[in-house]
Amino acid sequence: MTELQTRLERCVGSDRVLDAEAARSRFGSNCAGYARRLLGAVRPSQTEQIADIVAIAREIGCSIYPISTGRNWGYGSSLPVSDDCLLIDLSDLNRILSFDADMGIVRVEPGVTQGQLARYLAENGAPYLVPVTGAGPNCSILANALERGYGVTPHADHFGALIALGAILPDGSRYSSPLMQASGEGVGPLFKTGIGPYLDGLFTQGNFGIVTDAHIALARKPESVKAILFSLKNEALLGEAVSRVRSILQTHAGVVGGINLMNQRRVLSMSVDYPEQVPGDESVLPADLVRRLGAEYQILPWTGFGTLYGSKRVVRATCRDIRSALRGVASRLLFVSSRDAERICTLTRFVPGRLGSKLAKTAQTLRTGLELVNGVPNETALPLAYWGRQHVKRTDEGQLNPAKDGCGLLWYAPLVPLKAEAVIRYQAFVTEVMTKWGFEPLITLTTVSDRVVDSTVPILFDRNDPSAQARAHECYWALQEQGRLQGFFPYRVGVDSMRWLEERIPESMQLIGKLKVAIDPEGTLAPGRYAPLTMETHKQ
Repeated sequence: MTELQTRLERCVGSDRVLDAEAARSRFGSNCAGYARRLLGAVRPSQTEQIADIVAIAREIGCSIYPISTGRNWGYGSSLPVSDDCLLIDLSDLNRILSFDADMGIVRVEPGVTQGQLARYLAENGAPYLVPVTGAGPNCSILANALERGYGVTPHADHFGALIALGAILPDGSRYSSPLMQASGEGVGPLFKTGIGPYLDGLFTQGNFGIVTDAHIALARKPESVKAILFSLKNEALLGEAVSRVRSILQTHAGVVGGINLMNQRRVLSMSVDYPEQVPGDESVLPADLVRRLGAEYQILPWTGFGTLYGSKRVVRATCRDIRSALRGVASRLLFVSSRDAERICTLTRFVPGRLGSKLAKTAQTLRTGLELVNGVPNETALPLAYWGRQHVKRTDEGQLNPAKDGCGLLWYAPLVPLKAEAVIRYQAFVTEVMTKWGFEPLITLTTVSDRVVDSTVPILFDRNDPSAQARAHECYWALQEQGRLQGFFPYRVGVDSMRWLEERIPESMQLIGKLKVAIDPEGTLAPGRYAPLTMETHKQ
């Protein structure tokens, strides 16, 4: 037994410490196929233990890497950026510390999941929406906010909804947001930017501290929630649709939560089982097969899916405006509530034969999508990671876990200007690169403002095939670099992309390096995470 393990066991108990081999077995699986040497793992049961763990790591001279629930699928899962780190698994720090029912402010620890918060709100009759994502009910609320993730409810920007936080710094001292220090529960949880230089942002996509708790503002359930659903008959309508969507967002800010545009292949991957027999040795579904499947399942070249929140009167008026704004571009324009989705699912049961089963699949996708719109976490987006991988078997009947189940997945997530020309150029570039490398171009464009969309593009591959895995990574790097040259740059990257990132934003990284040296001179915490991999060059 190493000195590190002995001291950690004294701190948290022997059942909460894993040696290197046990840590690799529990945390080493990841969708990207990355490999890391781990020193071990420790699972604190109390926030107070974190400072002691940090002190032990500093005294022994090892690096530490905190994770919340470790479900960062497609970006590295639980793995650190660098080898030889001690993982700090915060999943047992899962208390909901406080809830202000009047203001809709909840204070959570890192292990609190979407599903846990949903149950808490339901049990307390609290009329608020969970800030859901497509990653599912077992993923951390706080971790997604710190990764600057986003969702589909009115507070789509999850870090934007994070008001105040507390953290343990690399020297073991405590940080709290300024107004929390000054006024406690007075105005501290109510005003995001505080006073003085805004420091809380350092704890997002970074490695300046271990966040132990955060106050998060929840969106109140509105009187009316509806989904906007429409299609584009052909690719040529995409540019005009983008312009119309931008106009809708500019005109109806605060009512329209966001709008997704998904290409035909992406919607098929969410609604249809992968074809059992693909002609020839094709690694990408042939265009004529995609068209045939689209016709069978009533999925056109592009699908739009948006959200509306507000009073019945406001939502009704907005529906009229959107119908007018999309006239001549959108086909099959529908405004659907959860009750409507349930009725559609019921009606498909009366359609006989194969047509009925196909319509039922599409209707079920719509129903689960409406659950997310209403702040109810579910796994509706997770089956995407399993698409086309018939050999992949679920290891846990209770939940999907793409990393443990052997799914191969890399996410390319660039920001794209919400302009017709840029979006058309972007989708053509992604389609060309992914087809060249033999991967389905499954494209989603999600509005994060009326100026920019984030595009989430999954690279799905067979993790048991070394050549397929290597090809997937080559495709990923081609997308990253060629996209950058065309003006498209990711809003987040995986643990293997930090060197690439460092080389492309050198001025920012130089300042980050100087701050890191000042706060964490030994490089104890999460070395290389959105920071220079070699700190020595930043020491004076």
